[in-house]
Amino acid sequence: MLIARAPLRITLGGGGTDLPTYYRRFGSVVLAAAINRYVYVAISRTLTGDYVLRHAELERVHEIAEIRHPIIREALSIHPIGPSVEIVSLADVPSGTGLGSSGTFTVALLRALHRFRGERVSRPALAEAACQIEIDRLNRPVGKQDAYIAAFGGLTCFEFQPDGKVCVASLAVSDRTTRDLEEHLVLFFTGRVRDASLALAHQRASSEIGEATMMRNLHEVARLALAARHALEVGDTQKFAAVLHEQWLLKCARGAAVSTAEIDGWYKMALAHGAVGGKLVGAGGGGFLMFYADDPDALRAAMTAEGLVELPFAFDREGVTVKVE
Repeated sequence: MLIARAPLRITLGGGGTDLPTYYRRFGSVVLAAAINRYVYVAISRTLTGDYVLRHAELERVHEIAEIRHPIIREALSIHPIGPSVEIVSLADVPSGTGLGSSGTFTVALLRALHRFRGERVSRPALAEAACQIEIDRLNRPVGKQDAYIAAFGGLTCFEFQPDGKVCVASLAVSDRTTRDLEEHLVLFFTGRVRDASLALAHQRASSEIGEATMMRNLHEVARLALAARHALEVGDTQKFAAVLHEQWLLKCARGAAVSTAEIDGWYKMALAHGAVGGKLVGAGGGGFLMFYADDPDALRAAMTAEGLVELPFAFDREGVTVKVE
């Protein structure tokens, strides 16, 4: 059995500017951190002449075109390995929670398929191929950061240029700042899941027509990404936390579907119990609330009393990996 593992992510700056409708006109900078929560894809040979697929559903089909899971269907049409194969996917967190699980799954699947076929593939090629499946072939309104951070791992700065080139560089943060972030950044599950494509459809549609309010919002997000990078590189985590809060306000202004009265209440409570700044990770509407807290324990107590569950994490520095059992 062959098993690929790719990390989920949190966005630290520039979220939303990695959609093609924005970066193909203006370019963008996105800061992302891979965390030690993963999506796994296992592939093994079977004795039957079909495809056995175990994900949120169980599928057993004889032809690739019959596969219901769109990413698996597209990936196998590009990199055929069957039939007589079983593909199983598992994840440390539910899908639809804002941690980039769809792009992460695509990267893990493609890495597994390449290894199964005995092919070498670079991390940039792997990330770009995952984006092509989701953005170009499936026409989903999603950004590129998820696939790229899953492939590369680490605390990473991505520059998405209008001509399609992607510049990848590790954030120039000290070990002390890295430890500070791991100690003071906390994630809480809201108990709500959502389809990121639905949440981002409004942004894509508005960006395509150059709607003025949306474009001003995204330009400001792009500016704040640079401010977040500078704050992290000089070790000013308090400034970084304040920038997180500004990003959250801008995200809420992009549409009513981003937040809810319940989420707004939790956010206000967090600010009153040790959080300096935070935001929903991902497109909004549910998933995980992330906060930078001066007093993480006080924040944990307050959020736990509200029924929210913490997701402990550390940073992943490997990116996608694969092994044979």
